[in-house]
Amino acid sequence: MQKIGRQTFSETFSAGNTEENLTKYLEAGFSIEKLTSELNHSNSEFYFAFNNNHVIGYVKLNFGEAQTEIKDKFALEIERIYVLKEFQGKNIGQILFEKAKQVASQKKAKYIWLGVWEQNQKAIHFYKKNGFIEFDKHLFKLGNDEQTDIMMKLHLANPVSHIVLS
Repeated sequence: MQKIGRQTFSETFSAGNTEENLTKYLEAGFSIEKLTSELNHSNSEFYFAFNNNHVIGYVKLNFGEAQTEIKDKFALEIERIYVLKEFQGKNIGQILFEKAKQVASQKKAKYIWLGVWEQNQKAIHFYKKNGFIEFDKHLFKLGNDEQTDIMMKLHLANPVSHIVLS
């Protein structure tokens, strides 16, 4: 988990950040202690994509009190969705996103939300293509650098079980 987390984060953000800020974030954000706590949290779930028994991507989902900002019991947060660079463009991210939608449906979430760095145009395009809309912004600290994340939301269709016939 630590290896895939650090590698995918580095591949995604190294070009737009200093090595010092990236290293500082990776050491704190992907420490064994932090990852162990996340893996053991009852309101967080991880799902991994494999190729020949090697992890090539993952998604981290939060609900309830595990959500990083919005603490809505009817929401599910995609905190992380990353795929190794060599496997990008091969539908792996889409498969992980579909898993997130499936879990949201099982949890009876009304919407999925996430934060994405305003300079990560590839990710923003992916989320917009999947129906997400921008609704706010927040600050994200990467090392000593304060960055702006765009907060995006996808409203989920009401399940048929909520329809009342008379």
